[in-house]
Amino acid sequence: MFTGIITDVGTLAGKTPFGDGARLLIDCQYEAAGIDIGASIACAGVCLTVTAIEKAGNRTRFAVDVSGETMDKTTVGTWQVGDPINLERPLKAGDELGGHIVSGHVDGVAEIVARDDHEDMTVFRLSPPADLLPLIAAKGSVALDGTSLTVIDADDTFTIMTIPHTMAATTWGERRVGDMVNIEVDTIARYVARLVAVRAPGS
Repeated sequence: MFTGIITDVGTLAGKTPFGDGARLLIDCQYEAAGIDIGASIACAGVCLTVTAIEKAGNRTRFAVDVSGETMDKTTVGTWQVGDPINLERPLKAGDELGGHIVSGHVDGVAEIVARDDHEDMTVFRLSPPADLLPLIAAKGSVALDGTSLTVIDADDTFTIMTIPHTMAATTWGERRVGDMVNIEVDTIARYVARLVAVRAPGS
């Protein structure tokens, strides 16, 4: 379980075929001693399991194995060596819940269709998969590339706003029109939609 508060921006250091997917090597600032084999780390919002850890100069390098399905249904398949990646360690009991409840189970990929830079904020407009639109509400929460953000408005697209800190502390400063980002809708919205569907006449 995560909160959508990014704690490091890692770098993809390696990507090799593994089964029908890939084995990724990611460099980060986390202490190697604090990461266990089998631990979960959200990588651009995708919950992945650490399979190996080593030191890489003054940074820590960890390995994760990604299935072909994950490669197809998230942005992972497009990652290239050198790409920056938002990272978050899992929530511990007693930690501050600074964002919102994020599972790391990505629902799809959204496209950035507009970026408007202002003096004290940047507004992005995104186009999500059509089946996710009913689950995205104004003033609601959404996780984009693992970042907990608040929806400003929503119709056939939706907008979010990032403050300068978010632009500097995550990969959002580098995001441009045409970029694709991982999207996870609010968990509560997902279950409410499922409950309504089950109770609908004729279901």
